[in-house]
This record gives sequence, C-alpha cells and structure tokens, in this order.
Amino acid sequence: MAKVIALSNQKGGVGKTTTAMNLSTCLAAYGKRVLVVDFDPQGNTTTGFNVDKQQTENNSYSLLMGNCTLAEAVQETSVPGLHVVPSTIHLSGAEVELVPALARERKLKEAFDGQLDGYDYVFIDCPPSLGLLTLNALTAAQEILVPVQCEFFAMEGLSQLFKTVELVKKNLNPSLDITGVLLTMYDKRNNLSSLVEREVRDHLGSKVFATTIPRNVRVSEAPSFGRPVMLYDVKCNGSQAYMKLAAEVMRRDLPSCSDEERVAA
Repeated sequence: MAKVIALSNQKGGVGKTTTAMNLSTCLAAYGKRVLVVDFDPQGNTTTGFNVDKQQTENNSYSLLMGNCTLAEAVQETSVPGLHVVPSTIHLSGAEVELVPALARERKLKEAFDGQLDGYDYVFIDCPPSLGLLTLNALTAAQEILVPVQCEFFAMEGLSQLFKTVELVKKNLNPSLDITGVLLTMYDKRNNLSSLVEREVRDHLGSKVFATTIPRNVRVSEAPSFGRPVMLYDVKCNGSQAYMKLAAEVMRRDLPSCSDEERVAA
C-alpha cells in the first residue's frame, strides 16, 4: 500500500519543493515506485521535472475539482519509476471555488481513494501556507515531513505547524503522523546552523532526521536545467545527502524494504 507523505511548512523558502523532487528521485533510484503531486500553484516542482505546465490539460487543479481521475493527471518524468501530477496557476483559485463545497477538506483524499495501488510512496508538495490546499493535503496524507531551514525563526514556524497538525488529527485525519523534521540549508561553517540544529533536536528528539541537507550550489542550479540534483551532479554533497535521507525514510518503514535496501539504509 502506498505511503502518502505531505511536505509542508507554512514558511516559504525552506526546501519543500527541493526535497520533494530530490527525495522522490532518490527513492526511485532505490527501485521504489513514486508519485509526486505538485500542490503548489507556483508549480515549481512541475518545472523542476521539466514538465510543460502549458501543455497539461489535466493537473492537480483538475484532480482536486473532480474534473479528471488521478490516472489522467499523472505525467511521466525523465526518472524511471517516478511520476508527477503537475500544477498550474489555476490551483490558486481552488481555495475560493471550494468554499461552498461539501466536505471541501476531503477532495484530494477522495481523488486518491483506490487509485494509489501502483505506488510505494506518494509525496504532496504543499504551498507555503496553512489554507484549504494544505488542509486537503494533510487530510489525504498518512504522514507529514517538515523541512526546516537552519535559521533563527525555525522553531516559531514549527510550533504553528504542529498546532495545525493536531487540529487536523482531531477533526479530519486521526491517523496523521509526523514522519520527521528535516534540517535544510545547513552550513557547517555557520554557528547559527549548529545552534538551530541543537535547539530543534533538543525539543523534538527522534522526530528530527539524522540526515541534514547542506547548503549546496549544485542543488540550487539543478532545477534551472529541469532536473533533480541526482541527474545533474550525482557526486555533489547535496545528492549524497538526499540519498542518505531516502535510506533513512526507508529505514523508518522497514517492513516494506527489501534486504538489500535495509543494508543500504
């Protein structure tokens, strides 16, 4: 059964899209069947996989509004075993259009029901807000992965997000759990990164991934070439960090891993 993971943080620029692209690519490299749902109206994940937003009749907006099935919205990528549901700017209007709808927070979950059998992992790249789109993602997901930039206001944003998760668990999705908190843009030369890491680990303990994602120019460059960093520069520090993260994600889900993957993890 597919594991559905929402990547969410109401603060922008923390590495949600970068993590969605590169973690999914690394899991596909391990032989997993992966789907990424671009649920951000900006559509950066779509662009990062070199999918033309203007040429996609069916997308995450169509899926959310019930105008197409998941199978109709899925697009292939250049990564074997990895598919994407693209986004367009039309998704920004969905929050208003869904206001009068019955069970509006469950539209994405309804679109997923019975349609995910072909995947091991499904990642939902959420917008940088806690609006109706994110609520749909959290209601459809089993887990949430929270990227956090190593900066001063990291804990403040986490606190608000965790309150939202508790509200979603109470009212919409009792089974929602936190996969983990991922520290991104880590600079070992910067004392602030170390201070933020220590504070986050002191507060959240094992919920924080052991892997940290370094600040790496190759990771930043890769999307402009329409590629995940693994296909752009497999040997760079960013690629190696995301491979370690993929192994750690699988290690937290050992029953679905093969013996070879357990060794790699």
